Amino acid sequence: MNENVINDALLSRQPVLDPNHELVGYELKLQSVADAALPPAYDASQAAALICAAYADLGINSALGKNIAFLRIDPGFIHDDAIEVLPPDAVVLELVLDAAPDERTLQRCRILRERRYPLALGNYTGLDERSRPLLTLLDVIKIDVRQHGDDGLAELAGPLARLPLKLLAKGVESRETMERCKKIGFQLFQGNYFARPEIVSGRRLLASQMSLIQLINLASRDTDTAKIEEGFKHEPALAVNLLRIVNSVGYGLNRRVSSLRHAITLLGRRQLQRWLQLLLMTPAGGTPDASRSPLLQIAALRGRMMEMLIQQGYPRDGKLADQAFITGIMSMMPAALGLPMNEIFEQITLETSVMDALSSHAGALGKTLALLECFDADDKQGCLRVLGELPATNLSLNTLNACLVESLRWVNGSAAGD
Repeated sequence: MNENVINDALLSRQPVLDPNHELVGYELKLQSVADAALPPAYDASQAAALICAAYADLGINSALGKNIAFLRIDPGFIHDDAIEVLPPDAVVLELVLDAAPDERTLQRCRILRERRYPLALGNYTGLDERSRPLLTLLDVIKIDVRQHGDDGLAELAGPLARLPLKLLAKGVESRETMERCKKIGFQLFQGNYFARPEIVSGRRLLASQMSLIQLINLASRDTDTAKIEEGFKHEPALAVNLLRIVNSVGYGLNRRVSSLRHAITLLGRRQLQRWLQLLLMTPAGGTPDASRSPLLQIAALRGRMMEMLIQQGYPRDGKLADQAFITGIMSMMPAALGLPMNEIFEQITLETSVMDALSSHAGALGKTLALLECFDADDKQGCLRVLGELPATNLSLNTLNACLVESLRWVNGSAAGD
């Protein structure tokens, strides 16, 4: 695969969740910019070939951690030996078929199954000549729920219920749709519905959320460490988590940390603020685990990617890089708290440049946030447009891809960050 082709492509991802709203993996696509002008068309062979090349060049496998990559493969590319550079325990190969598979394709599927590659069938529309020959070879069947009503979905899913495979609902855009699909018998759900909760002005926050916000504000101001320590003393669960985080990291110490003040000092205000903001996105103040929480992973990814992009575009501005991480995390707060951004501004202390970036995409922070919003929406043309507007000239689609992979590696390796 030509390296220039990879550099001119955009890596996109869409989360796949289980019935508990926990992250299972991503459907990954790596499409060339030439495809961006034709969004309805999707060249599965080219995209799959790009992904296979990117696995080696970008190190995607190690970056995904325990998450699975769902990759679309058409009958032409399924015979390519390049597929077998992919690790079988980390991918699901989704077959894209327009007609009944021929015997050669069926035999290749049998070989891939023998080599422990899980197989999925995309856009299932019922038992027909396209799907019937493959049923005993499949691990996942994918149904686009946007194309069927509840009765239609139940009719499609019913005959498959007793087969040893999983049903994946594609195009899930709301929590209500997810719950309907769950009742019908779907076990996997693809879409960004978890990041689109109802925003209610004046919503009352939980006591645990208010406590976290108070600690975030103390950490972000020039507050005496003793006052921050006192705040943690009123929240025993948070205090235990703080000690656990610092002790697990170790910080090169020969003895374990047992003092809250010592832990706060070792962690530092910047890392403490980051950790608390991530914690605000977890249910009931639990310990952040981005490998399981899709909303937390998007927030941590966006924060880390913003930080890395600013570091590359403005390498001498350490303060701006710190603000970039905060901006990325804060951009997901409306989804986490169910509050409009202006009400969040009233409760969490933020610098003016961060608020301007979040409210109007102003400045370098705002443009970088706009870039990542296009990136998350799989808007390739939008990415190119914003890249052209950024003052930093050393950023490219390849920079975005590399930052995504490195950020995935960071998220899957550390909840608190480095």
